[in-house]
Amino acid sequence: MKLELTPQQNQARSEFKAFVDEVIVPDANRCDREEHTPPELIEKLAQQGYLGAGLPKDRGGTGMDMITYGLLNEEIGRGCSSLRSLLTVHNMVAQALFKWGNTFQKENWLPKLASGEVIAAFALSEPNVGSDAKSIETTATRSGDFYVLNGQKKWMTYGQIADVFLVFAQNDGKPSVFLVEKNRPGLTIKPIFGMLGVRGSMLAELHLHDCKIPSENLLCRQGFGFSHVASSALDYGRYSVAWGCVGIAQACLDACLQYTSQRQQFGVYLKEHQLIRQMITEMLVNVKAARLLCYQAGYLKDNGDPKSIMETSIAKYFASTTATKAANDAVQIHGGNGCSREYSVQRYWRDAKIMEIIEGSTQIQQITIAEYGYQEHLFPRNRPVMSQELMARI
Repeated sequence: MKLELTPQQNQARSEFKAFVDEVIVPDANRCDREEHTPPELIEKLAQQGYLGAGLPKDRGGTGMDMITYGLLNEEIGRGCSSLRSLLTVHNMVAQALFKWGNTFQKENWLPKLASGEVIAAFALSEPNVGSDAKSIETTATRSGDFYVLNGQKKWMTYGQIADVFLVFAQNDGKPSVFLVEKNRPGLTIKPIFGMLGVRGSMLAELHLHDCKIPSENLLCRQGFGFSHVASSALDYGRYSVAWGCVGIAQACLDACLQYTSQRQQFGVYLKEHQLIRQMITEMLVNVKAARLLCYQAGYLKDNGDPKSIMETSIAKYFASTTATKAANDAVQIHGGNGCSREYSVQRYWRDAKIMEIIEGSTQIQQITIAEYGYQEHLFPRNRPVMSQELMARI
């Protein structure tokens, strides 16, 4: 199969790149230092329609195909991983509502999410629950026409500024999911600072103490919170992160090509040293390989192929480890300058490490991918897609 972007996809990629270079790159290091994303930057993202990228036009979105959406994530990830994280979680919530919401929920929330009038956050992780997401401890108890939520959520990307949260809780022992507006009594939002990477993503903790929400805020059916809503949303988010990792790796490559062409040591430019060329070669090849894996996952998603779930995990695993390796080499190539905040490669290094943890850690991906390989080996004719047990690991 010859992989070739359509003219529309090529045009979109050029537009994404120009927007990132002009609007995002100049502010990226400041966002990192200040651990804050300026509201005007988010507004510009919304004005471009990027916050509604995954929604169809009749829901207020731009109706991007998955390849184009991936290209958008790569470019924004190249400029600023923190801002790309907003694109991820916001669209995860939008996709969950589009796929599993009822008519009222869709009509009420989707246009607001697509326009950026409302910012959404994904509230799944907890202090005691990470990869084993189905074991969430937050509870939801039915009380007449309301649900009462109690528990704590942690590591909520852009939780400091979100207007609505998609909160996962145990409802009579069945994982369920609820829409919780930020102004609900009993909900307290606590900012998190001092993170290693993606410092501009304005993380927060949610504390739910007898937080009362109307029964119509239940999304999908009781007990379907993880098996349906979380699994599909996390797959969508994992795809976004994979492409964002390609963006980080590309940024590292660009920085190193420029630096080694200008910096001299021992009377010659760095690029003339063989070991530098070896590092550049590995970086370039791995970036291209990671991008091709993301193309494959996006192609399968656009065609509705269920194998896209595992292909997305493979792409995320390879792209995130590639980003970490590329960033590590980029700092090494820059030497002392690579450890200075005056150079962006130190930010790429810190951000890349986060990518190996979120949306399924490297180790979880190794477990699921290897298990999938054994399933294929044992049942080659049936070509298994991905078992519920594998999907339960994030």
